[in-house]
This record gives sequence, structure tokens and C-alpha cells, in this order.
Amino acid sequence: MDRPGNFPVAPEGFPFIIAGGIVTAVLAWLCWSLPAAFMLVVTLFIVFFFRNPVRNAPSGEDKLVAPADGVVIYLGDAVEPHLGQEMTKISIFMSVFNVHVNRAPVTGTVLDSFYISGKFLDVRHERATFENEQSGLVIATNGGKKIVVVQVAGLIARRIVCYAGKGDLLERGKRYGLIRFGSRLDVYLPKETEIMVKMGQKTVAGETVLGILG
Repeated sequence: MDRPGNFPVAPEGFPFIIAGGIVTAVLAWLCWSLPAAFMLVVTLFIVFFFRNPVRNAPSGEDKLVAPADGVVIYLGDAVEPHLGQEMTKISIFMSVFNVHVNRAPVTGTVLDSFYISGKFLDVRHERATFENEQSGLVIATNGGKKIVVVQVAGLIARRIVCYAGKGDLLERGKRYGLIRFGSRLDVYLPKETEIMVKMGQKTVAGETVLGILG
């Protein structure tokens, strides 16, 4: 799976870009220069937000890659509720300036998918783990390891897109979804995983190695 593919702008951004372009054109036609200039800047930012760059995963199937661009804001033990076991949790915060296309951290089969409606708290608050809208995948690697990756909507984000579902085969580093306008990705790893990142570290989706599966 590799949606939305290599087009430089994610298709989910097209309605926003088109709307912004129309408003800009109308304002320019009315000779309202300042509002037109403002809307042009807004439209260009929307294009920037929905950018969809090509990424190349590092060699080595045991290397688990970051599912999102952003900053590591949590790294530690946590009980993953869907598997009901203690795992190592890594949370990556995405600001509105980060690429928001999400990528599969490992190659494997989706054993289960889930969606939970909820609030839109600031995702940097731990309450967001339990109270915010979220969409998750339980993935089994070819070696039988189970990991969980969860898209968590944030204070501004109001739309989670996940193309993958139960039974789908994901390829490490390939695109599987996105979140609009600021959010967080949580990854739950087996305890024996050798962690390769630290708190505050910036990540690049599909390229930064979060850990090495034991």
C-alpha cells in the first residue's frame, strides 16, 4: 500500500486548495488587493501543508521507521489498551509546518484496525491518548512481532484519513494515511525493541529509525 502515491500534493488537500484559489481569484477580480494577497498566502500555505515528498526507507527489515514527521514528545513504558500489554510507547508531535502524510513503520499485515471518536485536546497533553479522536492499526510483522500505530487528532486537526484496514499488507516506509492540520502519532513497540531515538529528537517519516526489533 502506498497511498496517496507520489503526486507532490496529497489529494485530500485539493478541495481546500481549489476553494482558496477561487476566493483569491474573486478578490483579485474585485480589485481588493490586500484581501487577495492574504488569501494567496493562505492558499500557498495549504499547498505547502499537503505536500507529499518522496521518502526512502533505510535498508534492514528489522529497522522500525517513524510514521510521521515531527518531534518525539514521549518515550517510555505504557499499557497498550487493544493488546492489553505493556509496551514501549513513542509519541511524535506534528505541528502545522510538518509533512502530515503518515507512513507504515514496519512491513506486515494489519491484524486489526480501530477508530474512536472523541475530543480535540492539545495532543501534547497525555489526556489526548485516552480522550481524543483516534484511528489505529495493529500490525504483525513477518517475524510475528506485533506493533500498534495510532493517529491522534489534535486541537486543530479535525480529520483523520487512514487508507489501511484489517487484512491489508503494509510496506515499511510507504504511505497509509494522513491527518489534517496538527496532530500526533503514537507507536507501541515490543519491550525488547532497541530504541534508537530520544526525547526531543526530530523525525522524518519513513526514514528516521525509531528502533530495531529484537
